[in-house]
Amino acid sequence: MRHVIAIGLLALIGWPQPGGAQHASPASQGFDKLKGLQGDWIDVDGVFGEKGKVAATYRVSGAGKTLVETFPLGTPVEMVTVYHRDGNGLALTHYCSGGTQPRMASKGLEGNVLLFDYTGGTNIDPGTTSHMHSARLEFVSADEFKTTWQNWKDGKPDGPAHTVRLLRKK
Repeated sequence: MRHVIAIGLLALIGWPQPGGAQHASPASQGFDKLKGLQGDWIDVDGVFGEKGKVAATYRVSGAGKTLVETFPLGTPVEMVTVYHRDGNGLALTHYCSGGTQPRMASKGLEGNVLLFDYTGGTNIDPGTTSHMHSARLEFVSADEFKTTWQNWKDGKPDGPAHTVRLLRKK
């Protein structure tokens, strides 16, 4: 009888995968992709800094629970963005050189892209203050990705989004 109950419970909760593997959520997959950025990255086109020089660093911190981005390195507008899991999604806080700290959320990886949208922040009046409002990270390969950031001012997009193509420093 115990075997029948155990089999019935497994049917209800799902049969375990071989080797204990489970399907990772889009947020979990996205955070794993983010952590894979750890290291130094070169600005291919010189959008923020000198072309061909290291423009960004990524460091896993917080016992593997956060990723810290520093970009553009060594410039007067150097900024930090911290990425982390937030329940069933992902979140970031962008510590901007403009003195704002926008927060954004993502549901997770969609194909090879993470999309983040504004959820609030400090030192920001969304109707007037200039601030980063959305971000898009496209994982081209293990050694290349593109990041696109859209600034807002006066409650609407402030010009075109800025895209930076980065290659891993070997």
